[in-house]
Amino acid sequence: MIEYRRLEKKDLDEFIRLRINQLREEGATEDFDLKPALVDYYDRHMADGTFVSYVAVDGDKIVGTSGMSFVEKPPYFGCPSGKLGLLSSMYTDNNYRRQGIAKKLLSMVVEEARAYGCGAVQITASDMGVLLYQDFGFVKNGNFMQYKL
Repeated sequence: MIEYRRLEKKDLDEFIRLRINQLREEGATEDFDLKPALVDYYDRHMADGTFVSYVAVDGDKIVGTSGMSFVEKPPYFGCPSGKLGLLSSMYTDNNYRRQGIAKKLLSMVVEEARAYGCGAVQITASDMGVLLYQDFGFVKNGNFMQYKL
């Protein structure tokens, strides 16, 4: 039976392993060891409350992950509070897919964003995740662009 709970510091090694697996599945190029940067990020942002995650657990094995980072920018018409939830780390183990795990985790972190006061949630969705997000009510925004520094 799958249980859902908030990510704890003791889970970080496994959470990071799954995050790196997710990035590999999405076709990321590995130019360096990302783990130290992820450890630093999660340690700092879990401590200050600007990152939250729920995990799906089968026994003692994490089989699904989610993540929500909270940021603030100047308010705009689409988000009058200026507070945004940036969704990340949505990943389900291959053997557990198509069982509603991602949808449940997504609901949990979206509720966290609502409670934080976010006016919107954004994600850069992988091809695999687009249908999940569209079914949930996310709308594609073709204006997203990125400039790498």
